[in-house]
Amino acid sequence: SSQEEILSDGRFSCIARDPRFWEMPEKERKVKIDKRFRAMFHDKKFKLKYTVDKRGRPVNYTSTENLRKFYALSESDSDLSESDSKELTVKKKKKKKAKAKGEADS
Repeated sequence: SSQEEILSDGRFSCIARDPRFWEMPEKERKVKIDKRFRAMFHDKKFKLKYTVDKRGRPVNYTSTENLRKFYALSESDSDLSESDSKELTVKKKKKKKAKAKGEADS
C-alpha cells in the first residue's frame, strides 16, 4: 500500500515508467558463458567453503552456489553439451558390447 501511495504521488510517478528503475529480467541477470568454462561449476579448484560472511556472521555455503547465481551456460552450448554427452554414452555402450563379443569369441 505504501508503494501505491508513492507511485500515485506526482513527484515520483515518473519512476514507474522509467526503464532505469525496472527490475532486471531473470534471463538477462546472469552472465552467459560458453562450454569452455563449464568445468568451474564442478571443479574442486573453484570450490571454496565459507564459514563466515563479509561481516563476520557464521554461514554455511560454498562459492559454487555463487557461481550458479551469477553465471549460466549459454543455451547453444548447453544443448551441444547434452547431445555430446548422449553421443559419448552411446559410443561407450557400443564399445562395451564389442568387447563383450570379442571376449566371448576367444
